[in-house]
Amino acid sequence: MSQLPRGLTVRRDAGLYGYERALRRHGIEPIAGVDEAGRGACAGPLVAGAAILPAGKAGIIPGLADSKLLTEKARERCYEQVVRRASAWAVVVVSHEECDRLGMHVANVEALRRAVALLDLPPAYVLTDGFPVDGLGVPGLAVWKGDRVAACIAAASVLAKVTRDRLMTELDREWPAYDFKTHKGYITEVHSAALEEHGPSPVHRMRFVNVRRAAGLEPALGEPLSDPLGQPEGRAHAG
Repeated sequence: MSQLPRGLTVRRDAGLYGYERALRRHGIEPIAGVDEAGRGACAGPLVAGAAILPAGKAGIIPGLADSKLLTEKARERCYEQVVRRASAWAVVVVSHEECDRLGMHVANVEALRRAVALLDLPPAYVLTDGFPVDGLGVPGLAVWKGDRVAACIAAASVLAKVTRDRLMTELDREWPAYDFKTHKGYITEVHSAALEEHGPSPVHRMRFVNVRRAAGLEPALGEPLSDPLGQPEGRAHAG
């Protein structure tokens, strides 16, 4: 899963479109990129995006980069360009309930698989961000910091991030005490204070220790841990 085809190499200075160009030179296409947004958040859904960009100038997305490095306005511009230019694209939303039921890693892998499966144009090869994903039905490569070095992964990350940000802004209207529109469910000082004051909302992920602690299901910091619900898989982080 995590090896390039025999004889294929990608130069370090090949740029954001280097992986796709190298694969196409070996007759491999279409090439899909897939990525997720929200794995480290302790509230709201997990979202996965997949994208296939066409060869040549038609597939060049102005300003495209890792979604986390772009401003909100720049992400929105890239999102519109990806949707317009992509040969195929798909987005999958996994609810916080399903994240709790499956655990974050399983939910993440399942979301990535679903996003690829939903593409209208079946890929011949898939590039994933950071770790390999099996069960895609085609060969692929896990690319370290893929959303910064592979255009199709960056496009997928923009699709996932923009979609999730929009969903969290909608949730903010329903649960304004948590300021989801600002931190999007990632753990920040503001989010921690809201959890401490109000307890978890119905859209928080109960597998995360900080959420369970706010719900009174874990002892306070400094006290011995008990585990009435099973070992939590999520450790929230800023994002």
